[in-house]
Amino acid sequence: MSRIVAVISGFVSVIALASCAMTKSPPAAPPTLSFQIDEGRNINSFMREGAVAAHLLLRSGTDPRILVAFPAGNSGVGLWFNKSEQPVAWTLSQPPAPVSEKDAEGRSLHGIEAEVTVDTARLNIHEAVLSSVRVLRDYQALGTLPEGIAVAPAVIGDRIEWARSRLDGAAGYRLSIEALDGAQVSNEAITGSGKLRLKIVALTGETPLTPIDNTSLLTATAARDTRARDVLTFLSYREKYLAGSWRFDTYFGRDTMMSLTLLAPVLQNLAIESGIGAVLTRLAPNGEVAHEEDIGEFAVLRNLKEGRGAIDTPIYDYGMIDDDFMLAPVTANWLLETEGRTVAQKFLSDKNATGQRQGDSLVRNLVWVVERTAAFAADPKASNLVGLKEGRMTGQWRDSEEGLGRGRYAYDVNAVFVPAALDAIDRLLKSGLLDSYLTDAQRRTLQKASTQHDAWSRNAPPMFTVTLPAKQARDQVSAYATALGVDAKAPLAALDSGLREQSLTFNALSLDANGQPIPIMHSDDGFALLFTQPTAAQLQRSIDALMRPFPAGLLTPVGMLVANPAFADRETQSRFDNTAYHGTVVWSWQQAVFAAGLSRQLARTDLSADLRTRLQTARSQLWKAIDAGNSFRSSELWSWSFSNGQYRPEAFGQHNTHADESNAAQLWSTVYLSFQNGEWLGARQAQ
Repeated sequence: MSRIVAVISGFVSVIALASCAMTKSPPAAPPTLSFQIDEGRNINSFMREGAVAAHLLLRSGTDPRILVAFPAGNSGVGLWFNKSEQPVAWTLSQPPAPVSEKDAEGRSLHGIEAEVTVDTARLNIHEAVLSSVRVLRDYQALGTLPEGIAVAPAVIGDRIEWARSRLDGAAGYRLSIEALDGAQVSNEAITGSGKLRLKIVALTGETPLTPIDNTSLLTATAARDTRARDVLTFLSYREKYLAGSWRFDTYFGRDTMMSLTLLAPVLQNLAIESGIGAVLTRLAPNGEVAHEEDIGEFAVLRNLKEGRGAIDTPIYDYGMIDDDFMLAPVTANWLLETEGRTVAQKFLSDKNATGQRQGDSLVRNLVWVVERTAAFAADPKASNLVGLKEGRMTGQWRDSEEGLGRGRYAYDVNAVFVPAALDAIDRLLKSGLLDSYLTDAQRRTLQKASTQHDAWSRNAPPMFTVTLPAKQARDQVSAYATALGVDAKAPLAALDSGLREQSLTFNALSLDANGQPIPIMHSDDGFALLFTQPTAAQLQRSIDALMRPFPAGLLTPVGMLVANPAFADRETQSRFDNTAYHGTVVWSWQQAVFAAGLSRQLARTDLSADLRTRLQTARSQLWKAIDAGNSFRSSELWSWSFSNGQYRPEAFGQHNTHADESNAAQLWSTVYLSFQNGEWLGARQAQ
């Protein structure tokens, strides 16, 4: 993915965030956390205790590997083996236990030791990589390493070890594999007379994060879902929330704010403060929200490459356009509508790691939002919408190169998040909470939010409307189903029964550079249900279109898909199949967004009995699909196969044709903790 980054000198050096500025004293040590998720060809074992948090991944199949990812510094170590003629399978004999050692210079290293078994007598060593998770991720995808990263092993008896300092000389990383039961090691291979039993020790010198312990994370109303609780706990720290593991063991602004939005009803104030505080600390000087951070050795690599020397000053990516408009709604909802009211004044007046008051940082973002959206409010044409930044094909959560169908103006950003942000700014201004942080000029700017909200709400959503004649829609669904080899009978029947006006209408995924809709059906209507107040007609249109069986709609027996290109051209369809990262696949959190949005709309008192029945039916259908994919619920995403008339869920990354590998632990996939009996607990608060 292309990236736009900004290095903020002067204050970023303090954003290494060894501890959050709002922490007055270190929290008590949390209890040991240990759990395992087996998914596809991967065994994922997580543990956290004291200074250690680690995720051990064992990859079976013909491309075996061992990988350990650490939240500390987004660091990791991995060992890739040569492809094998026959698939091999790992067994975790002894799960990870914490271990701390010293490096050659006496500096502390923290990590894990574990014992594993693999059903082969020989593993040929290909490459060990010790660095940032970002480097490991790139190596897995591209097979290349930056200069200075590769390290030669040392063989000591029955043990092979890789160790090095970080490129800037700081404490680095160590990985050792000890062959047990008489097996032997060399620089090229690990060999034995039968199954291999190995002891793994993986260590990092990066600074440990500060866990949010169980007593400060969830309220008593949170669902009793042990796996989701474990995943959320592993990803929750005072400095930040991690987006997911193993591939995203670091801060993502969008993921943090969407997770806070949905989990807010069951999060304690400290947990919400930590998440919003992490976003505010990483704002650009102009108020834009940071999407991602380059920290640890990846920051050293970037700083070296860009001429700043071997320093670990964090670098922040401000290339995304959706997260900028999420901060106002999540903050307003917390400070004005929930228990956050009790700590609002203190939260805003506290200083963060940059030395700025949280309220001052928040205002910086709010002013930027109002100024950025003024042009469309004054002249509502497509070119004045919020488009992707120049040179990019990504800018919101569908951040793969094809995620928006090569469109420039995203539906969710323009039809939902901008209006929601402007409404939230107006509410915050009228509450008086911001009075101590506003200059007269800033106040005048924020006073425009209400008028701009009305202009955006009235003019932006209609630009994304796609209407197709019934016959054309039916023909396209039929042809697409045939091409995929999936059932067409039920989808066509649902389409025929629903086209009362002899046409199909739905919201386009995006608009192209000329303002023309890209006719891909999508799940982002869920954002509109969650953040805005659609008209009765808009509600009915969304439910009727999306809740039909795929490929007439988005619903399958293994979950709600995030995209359906049945109404696009063949070339576009080929880019949106079930091997694409944002294609016809299921993302867990997107289903939760839609479910929460349905609950929020059902909490309204201005809907007809017939429409309420339709919403209730849609919620029941959705939860049936959600429950069918329960084994993948905490994962990032999953795919499917179709045979003998049935859909079957499949781990994403299980096949070589899949675009990438799914995280077994994903932050925003834990949001089901805020649901009880299918109802989102924040529904009435969000009205």
